[in-house]
Amino acid sequence: MAVGTALSAVMMTAASAETRITYKSAKTGSSYYQMGVELAEAVKRGTDGDVIMTIEESQGSVQNVMEVRARGGDYVFTTPPSLATAAAAATGPFADKGHENFSEIRALFPIPSLTMHFVMSAETGATKLADIEGTSVLLGKGSFGATEGEKYIDLFGLAGKVEIADAELSNAVAALKNGQIDGFVTAGSWPAPNVIEAAASTPVTVLSMSEEEIAKTGRTAMTIPAGTYAGQSADIHTTSLPVMAFTTTAMDEDTAYLLTKTFWESKAEMAGVAPWWDGVNVDMLNQDGIAFHPGAVRYYDEQGIALPAAN
Repeated sequence: MAVGTALSAVMMTAASAETRITYKSAKTGSSYYQMGVELAEAVKRGTDGDVIMTIEESQGSVQNVMEVRARGGDYVFTTPPSLATAAAAATGPFADKGHENFSEIRALFPIPSLTMHFVMSAETGATKLADIEGTSVLLGKGSFGATEGEKYIDLFGLAGKVEIADAELSNAVAALKNGQIDGFVTAGSWPAPNVIEAAASTPVTVLSMSEEEIAKTGRTAMTIPAGTYAGQSADIHTTSLPVMAFTTTAMDEDTAYLLTKTFWESKAEMAGVAPWWDGVNVDMLNQDGIAFHPGAVRYYDEQGIALPAAN
């Protein structure tokens, strides 16, 4: 009996040593879902299997935040920092939907930003936003890129001067190659798979924005290095929406520390497989109004990495 009891105790200790995390990001098949898969593999390798991350499909960033209301300390999710702060303030999509757990949201680390790409056929000669006047452009529907693209067309006096193609973004590369459209707008991590495909199949130019234009959008500046896409000989200056991995104060400090440490120590290896991780750097930590989990703060303090003043 004593031997059996001791064996049971050992088995319970071994089982409790494994920490299981749910990671909720985006729809299956999207680049952000794939990032989650890559991150889960990195976490398993980097912790020798002590932390197992299960990827859960999501319908979008707002849903990810809303689920904080019912989730516990094993929940990690991705969202733009602006949505995390909106939830805590019960504004925007969270107006009249406030919950005490929203004030407990804490950041861990950044992931690749949603980066705007204005992709134009080289035949148009377009090199800047003003040059898309008189062209046909596919924006898609319902995505951040579509909404942001429409915003820029209005913001820079191009409304009514650009033909907006009525089609899904999934058809953009084929439509561009066949001459049905002159260009398309997409937002995603760089290098973006659909932009890679477009550049490989037909000569394209990804438009750059001036410093003044970027400032006018109110978004974060992003530079896509030369050579990222076929035929791209110079850096592309555009805008982006930061995205971060969050949890809540319900997660214990040691787990948050281990996740943050493993992410940064695995980033170079992940970038060797998927270059979009190259776009992540410590400068992305400086998001106004974002509080970091104490476990993450411990890691950044150890590394001498400065965080926003609120931390």
